[in-house]
Amino acid sequence: MVLRNDASDVLLREDLGKVAVLTLNRPEARNALTEDMLSALQNALDEVRDNTSVHVVVLRANGPGFCAGHDIREVLDNHNREYYDALFAQCTAMMTSLKQLPVPVIAAVQGSAMGAGAQLAATCDLVVASEAARFATPGVNIGLWCSTPMVAVSRSVGQKAAMEMLLTGDMIDAEAAQRFGLVNRVVPHDSLMDETMALAEKIASRSRLVVGLGKEAFYRQREMELADAYSYTSDVMAHNMMKDDAVEGLNAFLEKRQPGWTNS
Repeated sequence: MVLRNDASDVLLREDLGKVAVLTLNRPEARNALTEDMLSALQNALDEVRDNTSVHVVVLRANGPGFCAGHDIREVLDNHNREYYDALFAQCTAMMTSLKQLPVPVIAAVQGSAMGAGAQLAATCDLVVASEAARFATPGVNIGLWCSTPMVAVSRSVGQKAAMEMLLTGDMIDAEAAQRFGLVNRVVPHDSLMDETMALAEKIASRSRLVVGLGKEAFYRQREMELADAYSYTSDVMAHNMMKDDAVEGLNAFLEKRQPGWTNS
């Protein structure tokens, strides 16, 4: 079911079974994160959050670039502190919504992901990259430290790798991004969507409820001290055990059959 199919829209949406495919659609501008693009992404995430038929989101892009980060022309045309505070608050809210979405988000990166574009990819739960994909936090090259992209990138890659990306602004290829931990899989360019959809459909076959519980717990426990993390996740585990899908899954395992999830 296509929910957004006007070529003039900055964001397209197509639902394929339990997978919602969101496509950044400003190829001529390398899908830069304008105010309109950020608003469109926020609206789409809000729709997905409230739609229990969606189990996974795939985020992809049209054109040669995945996302060029913030639109430099828009930023320079609005050169005042009030605008910048509002813009970065809008971007932060969207990135936070993506991370807090109760379903996994898989980025399918076909080209360059720069600055806030690298942040967008890093914020996704999983990243499948084409061999042609490239990643960079190049702000230092133009007098602007990639402060907000740094939050997501530094939580995905090791400290030394993150600092090298931030200090040099150099582009790294998909293989290096995978070594750094920014990318899960590197696949042939022509197979990107096939590989991404196969992964999405595999995850979508699981209980949406359980995956949502797990995603939230994963990110929360990472910010805790060890003892607090075990206390918190023990509570989550016990809560999960009381759900119908846990009982169904355990019985299905013992009976050697496929589970029938109710998402309850």
